Amino acid sequence: MDWIEVTISTNTEGADIVSEALMRQGAVGTQIIDRSDVPDPDKPNGYWELIDRKMLDEMPEDVQVKAWFSTVEELRGLKNCLDALPELTGMDLGTLKISQAGVHEQDWAECWKQYYKPFRAGEHLVIKPSWEAWDEQPGDLVIELDPGMAFGTGTHETTAMCVAMIEKHYHGGEVLDVGTGSGILAIAAARLGAREVLGVDIDPMAVRVAQENVEKNGLADRVTICEGDLVKGLDNVQCEFAVANILAEVIMLLAAPLKSHLTENATFVCSGILREREDEVTKVLTANGYQLFDRMEKGDWVALAARVR
Repeated sequence: MDWIEVTISTNTEGADIVSEALMRQGAVGTQIIDRSDVPDPDKPNGYWELIDRKMLDEMPEDVQVKAWFSTVEELRGLKNCLDALPELTGMDLGTLKISQAGVHEQDWAECWKQYYKPFRAGEHLVIKPSWEAWDEQPGDLVIELDPGMAFGTGTHETTAMCVAMIEKHYHGGEVLDVGTGSGILAIAAARLGAREVLGVDIDPMAVRVAQENVEKNGLADRVTICEGDLVKGLDNVQCEFAVANILAEVIMLLAAPLKSHLTENATFVCSGILREREDEVTKVLTANGYQLFDRMEKGDWVALAARVR
């Protein structure tokens, strides 16, 4: 199938905001290319494989958000939508320059692989694409992840913090992953011992890719992926642990309805929160009966862990 590939130039702060806007416009998936997500090969920190300096040098200076659309009609109003974002968010989102090209799905599937390398996301969890090797160490819990056209490779600060928070705070029970994307967080929970995990996403492409990743990791008996809008329709779902790596606005919308699906003293981990929105999210969570007990920060992003009171 042929796709219309749209590329938006932005900055690190605007990457997720632009990605969300493109998905709402009708994109089947997005990819963020950000030099800051790749560590300096001259300063190895023990968490990543050695990165080819040439690969880093060839990455664009601006952060680029790529999105794929199936029809021209879906692009109508895109420029107006992007132009409105700086005023809506009160943030400098870079140039928001738009470029467009046609692309075959097979060509796309190959081009992003050069930017995706294995890395350690927590003390034990390791995330690797299926085409890369990893020298497994005792205690490693390896997740093979091929994200396809769905956001969520684990390289972005928000996803990496969620993985680390799950490893730190998951101590058993059923798990709900709201906005599962590539399925990385649901798979991480299962790797840490969860026997029943439900991942939900509104994007059918993400659902397909997440299911493929679950099967690739041999976890289809533990992880269920379904299409849905946040927690709507999950009437009989009760869990001891929930995670959501989505934007601050959506977390605030989710806080109240999610609580009815959480058992007493359940843990809720959330990320995708810009530092300047943290106070807003904290107030909404507290008002809805959550007690914050942990916080992580990377770059401009914050992850929070809260317990149902």
